[in-house]
Amino acid sequence: MRFLTLGQWLALCGVLMLVAGPLGTRLGVWSFVVGFALLAFGALSILLSVLALVVGGFRTGEWMRALPLIAGGLAVLAVPVVIVVRAGGAPPIHDITTDTTDPPPFVSALPLRAAANAANHPEYGGADVAAQQQRAFPDIQPLVVALPPQQAFDRALAQVREFGWEVSGSAPAEGRIEAVDTTFFFGFKDDVVIRLRPAEGGTRVDVRSKSRVGAGDLGANAGRIRRLLASLRLLSP
Repeated sequence: MRFLTLGQWLALCGVLMLVAGPLGTRLGVWSFVVGFALLAFGALSILLSVLALVVGGFRTGEWMRALPLIAGGLAVLAVPVVIVVRAGGAPPIHDITTDTTDPPPFVSALPLRAAANAANHPEYGGADVAAQQQRAFPDIQPLVVALPPQQAFDRALAQVREFGWEVSGSAPAEGRIEAVDTTFFFGFKDDVVIRLRPAEGGTRVDVRSKSRVGAGDLGANAGRIRRLLASLRLLSP
C-alpha cells in the first residue's frame, strides 16, 4: 500500500511542477532557468510515480487502483517527452533565417529587446550559426510568391495578424514587417522580421526569427518560419 500512496504523492508533485514551471516563467515569478528545472524535476517525479505504482500494484495486486494512475502518469509524462522528441536534435542556436548571407536586420525590435533586457543580442551570429542551421534545417529557404511587392506585403501583414503575432513594425516602403510571437507554455517573446523585395516572377520573401533568451530554441524559430512560408504559398495565386 505504501508504494501506491507514494506513487500518488509523486504524481501530484510532478503535475504541480509541470504546471508551475512554465506558468511561473510566463508570469515573471522566476526565470526560464527555474522554469525548465521545475519542468525537468516534474517529469522525473512523474516517472518515479509510475515506477512506484507499478511496484505497488505488483506487491498488493491492486491493479484496478494502480492502472488508471499509471495511465494518467504516462499521459502527463508524454507532454515534455513529445516536446523534446519533436525538437529532433535541434542545434543550440536561437536565430533562424531564410537568408544566412544577408539576414533581414531587426529595426523595430531593437528598443523592445533593450527594454526587456534580452539576453541574446540582436546581431546575427555569422558563419557558425549559418552552418548549424543549414545542417539542421536545410528546408528553410527564401520564398518567391507570384505577387507584386505591395500585394505580397499586404498579404504577409494580414497573415501575421491572423497568427495572433503582435505587429511591432510595418514599413511598406522598405518591404519590412516586424512582429513578436509569444510562446504558449513559457510565454517567451521571440522577434520576427519579414523582408519583401521585388524578384523575377514576383516578390522574394525572407524571414528571420530570433529568441530573446536561451541558447537553443528546440526548433521553435524554424517551425515558426515554416508555418509563415507555408501560409504565404497557399495565399499566392
